[in-house]
Amino acid sequence: MVPDMPDDQYLQRIGRLIRDSRKHRGWTQTQLATALGTSQSAVHRIEQGGQNLSLEMLTRISDALDSEIVSLGHSGPMHLRVRGGAKLSGSIDVKTSKNAGVGLLCAALLNKGRTTLRRVARIEEVNRILEVLNSIGVRTRWLNEANDLEIIRPAQLDLAAMDAEAARRTRSIIMFLAPLMHDHERFELPYAGGCDLGTRTVEPHMTALRPFGLEVKATGGSYHAEVDGDAVPDRPVVLTERGDTVTENALMAAARRDGVTIIRNASPNYMVQDVCFYLTELGVRIDGIGTTTLTVHGVPNIERDIDYAPARTRSRR
Repeated sequence: MVPDMPDDQYLQRIGRLIRDSRKHRGWTQTQLATALGTSQSAVHRIEQGGQNLSLEMLTRISDALDSEIVSLGHSGPMHLRVRGGAKLSGSIDVKTSKNAGVGLLCAALLNKGRTTLRRVARIEEVNRILEVLNSIGVRTRWLNEANDLEIIRPAQLDLAAMDAEAARRTRSIIMFLAPLMHDHERFELPYAGGCDLGTRTVEPHMTALRPFGLEVKATGGSYHAEVDGDAVPDRPVVLTERGDTVTENALMAAARRDGVTIIRNASPNYMVQDVCFYLTELGVRIDGIGTTTLTVHGVPNIERDIDYAPARTRSRR
């Protein structure tokens, strides 16, 4: 614990750290609760500092959010002595971000040409998305040990053959909504994450995509989508949640809509920027990358063979 700090203040401070880490990841309380196997109300109490936390629970929360909430170690003061003035040289290979990789895999559905992504993180979330892509007819293959990945979308996707089990094991399946709505008037997706996440979780996505003509009903374990292909936003699309996946969904919806779409309250995070840079390689002009207001100049038909390296895969010197 923090020395000389009352228990209630300590819990409130930890709660704020958890809340900030959750929001940074773009999760709702319900999504975090699902990852922890608990209830949304329990997560709410934790973030308000109203629930005692064991070290085991803190570890589980840290793992779920991929963020070190607390650091356990020597309780006394730590002294570091730094000797400067030395010239540094060399290079390092920066590992890819799984969040950027997943967003790019979903965005690759927009391209009817060949996409080659460089140094994609080989993690379970990526594997699940690849299983879903393969099941609907997308050809993917690892090119080498450097984890370069080739993606070729067929002219027609076989959505009826979708691997529902793989889809339910990833929350990222929600980012299929925008790419699929460009070529399908009706389609279904299994509930994200394998459970009914509720309207509170998916509503920011629905609000973002509704101006593009998407209407979704969640029944029977699936999202049932209907699309008005002629719909175009007649005003700026204002996101009700500044989340990464919500912003990426809005970007992918705007990317192939003819005309100009303004997206406000967008996430400026690096994974969103990577999707923006990928889309620009496909010929979509996007102004305001890295800010909370994005202006997207859509391209209705995209068919390009491109080679894209996410920003965090390049070597730094």
